[in-house]
Amino acid sequence: MRTAIVTGSRGGIGAATVGAFEAAGFSVHGVDLGEGWPDLDRLDALVCAHGISGRRLGDGPVDSCTEEAWDGVLDANLKTVFLYCKRAIAPLRAAGGGAIVTVSSVLGLVGGDDDFATHAYAASKAGLIGLTRAMAVTYAKERIRCNVVCPGLIETPMSARSQGDARIRARLPDLQPLTGGFGRAEDVASAALYLATAPFVTGTVLTVDGGWTAR
Repeated sequence: MRTAIVTGSRGGIGAATVGAFEAAGFSVHGVDLGEGWPDLDRLDALVCAHGISGRRLGDGPVDSCTEEAWDGVLDANLKTVFLYCKRAIAPLRAAGGGAIVTVSSVLGLVGGDDDFATHAYAASKAGLIGLTRAMAVTYAKERIRCNVVCPGLIETPMSARSQGDARIRARLPDLQPLTGGFGRAEDVASAALYLATAPFVTGTVLTVDGGWTAR
């Protein structure tokens, strides 16, 4: 049986990803805060679906973003992914190949305006894209495929601030014109499952954003 690790497994996107992979026949090991790397006989896929927003730490535009926020967000959103991927390469090699999927954000691709000006978060998510594509090139010859999903505004606990902001909700038809609303965690999970199982796809940045970045 194919085996996957999903980080952030108790979060909105992480939990949906666990469900999608289980439905596809994977044995899934969820990892969340305070939980270590599981001892496995085999690894076929790693999905890094964890992350924080950083606003509570003082994230914001560069001139007002605190150093605490910068360090905290980069550690939580980028360094931890590096460490998970570093740990995953050996068992993926031993399995003869496999997949790494990281979860970035549209804010890793485009600049956020005043409603989304969290520069440490944007830097961490842009860093995920660079890291994932670099890994894709390095490990392709070993049949380890590395891809990244970039969600827009998804209806999860992490987006509670935006969900409760009437002004942002009023902007959704312009931001995400496909539905004019928030995306679903299942939309992101389906994209992660596709990227983890598509045998000829690596180095891809797949937006799941209702049209946000198409403009």
